[in-house]
Amino acid sequence: MTKPLLAEFIGTFWLVLGGCGSAVLAAGVADVGIGWLGVSLAFGLTVLTMAYAVGGISGGHFNPAVSLGLMIAGKFEGAKLIPYCVAQVAGAIAAAAVLYVIATGQAGLEGVGGFASNGYGEASPGGYSLTAGFIIEVVMTAFFLIIILGATSKLAPEGFAPIAIGLGLTLIHLVSIPVTNTSVNPARSTGVALFADGPALAQLWMFWVAPLIGAAIGAVIWKVLESDDG
Repeated sequence: MTKPLLAEFIGTFWLVLGGCGSAVLAAGVADVGIGWLGVSLAFGLTVLTMAYAVGGISGGHFNPAVSLGLMIAGKFEGAKLIPYCVAQVAGAIAAAAVLYVIATGQAGLEGVGGFASNGYGEASPGGYSLTAGFIIEVVMTAFFLIIILGATSKLAPEGFAPIAIGLGLTLIHLVSIPVTNTSVNPARSTGVALFADGPALAQLWMFWVAPLIGAAIGAVIWKVLESDDG
């Protein structure tokens, strides 16, 4: 399993460096910043590019919730779940560490702030509650799994799955950045929370629980859609 685990590490590293890096380094630059639209696109592009680059080696999960959902849907071996999750979290932490070194190299910087971390309440970009954050993370992750399972099924055209998945993640971010800064990925949330100022670590539990529940729901819905008698 060495090569698949390395592929998951690299893919998750790129997702966090590219997605969270766009938020930390490029989103708020005066006049030329990419804003939430650019950050949304960046997250989608990281998954799209890595799905094509290393997806053939590991399946291109880059997300513990995706691995869990695929296992529940019968598309992934249960024995591989924990090793995959460990590789994904390790890749996210490594990327966040690299991003932290880069971000703190800016002259006059006083702390890294939220550091693209996820949050609710005072840590939500739009001031949304725990309930609102929990619901949107569950729903968005469920639909992300439906997109992944549908795009990679025999019912879909071959070779286009990474595009659908990447654009699906972009859409998810366009909707949910104002609510939670968008997780749908416990590894992504964990990596940056370790370096962020504020309540990111205290609120991290929600960005494991909600995406995992959402992934399970999405997998069950897809199994019903895919079944012969469904």
